[in-house]
Amino acid sequence: MGRFSVIVIAIILGISLSSMMVVSEGERAIVARFGKVLKDEVDGQGITRVYGPGLHFKIPVIDKIKLLDARIQTLDGAADRFVTSEKKDLMVDSYVKWRIKDFEKYYLSTNGGVKSNAESLLQRKINNDLRTEFGRRTIKEIVSGERDELQNNALENASESAQDLGIEVVDVRVKQINLPANVSNSIYQRMRAERQAVAKEHRAQGKEQAEIIRATIDANVTVKIAEAERKALTVRGEGDALAAKIYADAYNKDAEFFAFVRSLEAYKASFAGNSDIMVLEPDSEFFKYMKTTSPKGK
Repeated sequence: MGRFSVIVIAIILGISLSSMMVVSEGERAIVARFGKVLKDEVDGQGITRVYGPGLHFKIPVIDKIKLLDARIQTLDGAADRFVTSEKKDLMVDSYVKWRIKDFEKYYLSTNGGVKSNAESLLQRKINNDLRTEFGRRTIKEIVSGERDELQNNALENASESAQDLGIEVVDVRVKQINLPANVSNSIYQRMRAERQAVAKEHRAQGKEQAEIIRATIDANVTVKIAEAERKALTVRGEGDALAAKIYADAYNKDAEFFAFVRSLEAYKASFAGNSDIMVLEPDSEFFKYMKTTSPKGK
């Protein structure tokens, strides 16, 4: 086999391979020839030719293939601002499940099947439908019980509005509903101020009760101490009276002996120190019982 034959076979093989196109499972293909989409005549109408999964043939170089994903797609955009019927702003984060239903419409309406164009148009339609639903309800209705109804209505409206894109909206879900950052901060500040005011009030009431309890305890302690001192003085006075009575009774029984005992106690107290000096007259009554041997002075 000559060199020319090898070249011819290689060219034929290359043309054969380039004329084949493989469409994977979950994909569809649309072929554009000389910039125009290939169409089939059905009942006198031109319908875009859509290739399903499998092996197909095309004209090399001339035909341009556009593969389209036929699986369910997820559109998870950024949170958007919506206004409720109370004219309150909400930041709503949602997502959409969608897939291509009419490949011809999808291809033509998205400038050649560009996914980013499709998602941009679909996001705009979904936001418009959600904005309508949020505008009919208050924050309380949205949060408390009408969220499912809101999502179902948005899904129904989105399914109708997305038909001109050749898209089927499978599901619309609201993930999160928040207040705008500036509003949230002001609300949190107000809530914090209210809680601080309540805490300050409770703290003041606690201090007041503490002062009342402390004053009551101090008053009770003062009363009890005064009562104890009164009882102590009473007992002491009764003891002094009893001692005086005992002394008086003892004196009345033997006055001379009582005087003698008192003199001994005086001697003991006077001569207790080693360096005590007393200046008294020798015939002083203080030394009366030191001069005699008899208690009666005989």
